[in-house]
Amino acid sequence: MIVRTWRGATSASDAAAYVAYLMRTGIPEYEATPGNLGTLLLHRTAGEREEYLILSWWSSIDDVHGFAGADIATAVFYPEDDSFLVDRDLEAFHWEIGHSRVGPQQS
Repeated sequence: MIVRTWRGATSASDAAAYVAYLMRTGIPEYEATPGNLGTLLLHRTAGEREEYLILSWWSSIDDVHGFAGADIATAVFYPEDDSFLVDRDLEAFHWEIGHSRVGPQQS
């Protein structure tokens, strides 16, 4: 299993609008791509900025190509990103999962 990560930032005042925008653009596109196993959108306020981290889970690296194209290291952007983003990674990163557990431990 592969996790793709991407990071960006907006002004804090644009946070709600940008999350709504992501929910209309990138997140549905991730989730509609065959081989996508889920997404997680994290955000936090850091002074005057809102920072974002998107994690997406994929069955294989080949499935990531279905979302990102031939060069999976290049981040995917959408038409209005330039009007929101004050900082962004131009590269997406891909990680193999060594261990995963979510939720309380079973006794």
